[in-house]
Amino acid sequence: MKEKIDDIDRKILNRLQNDCSISVDLLAEQVHLSRNACWRRIKSMETRGVIIKRVALLDPEQLDLNLQVLVMIRTSEHNPQWLKKFRQITTNTAEVIGAHRMSGDLDYVLRVRVASVKDYDRFYQSLIKQIPIADISASFVMEDIKDTTELPV
Repeated sequence: MKEKIDDIDRKILNRLQNDCSISVDLLAEQVHLSRNACWRRIKSMETRGVIIKRVALLDPEQLDLNLQVLVMIRTSEHNPQWLKKFRQITTNTAEVIGAHRMSGDLDYVLRVRVASVKDYDRFYQSLIKQIPIADISASFVMEDIKDTTELPV
């Protein structure tokens, strides 16, 4: 059974989602706990898998990854072998920053980051060589109106 997340845990999680480099001392002060009590709560949430990992968010433009592409895929193959291979390909392809199996008309949606349309074409050519796909289309993101990693806790 999952342990409940209380209001103090939620405050801790919201602050860590915004900046995980915050010191335990400052975080404890902001959530009105002692340093040790705050640290124990963080460690408990890590142990329970509430906090999976701590990361740095990078600016894609600073890294010349200006183009985000949403790739919509339909497949005529719905068997475990195809899915295993598809998972392996998407997991091992650095340009794929998100891969989602969908309900409805689409089978899969990929979020892909590349420098240019030419780089996307290279990604596309590589993908269709590796695995059979019935239909694939792409939409290029023109503007990020909201793009966050923060969960609404």
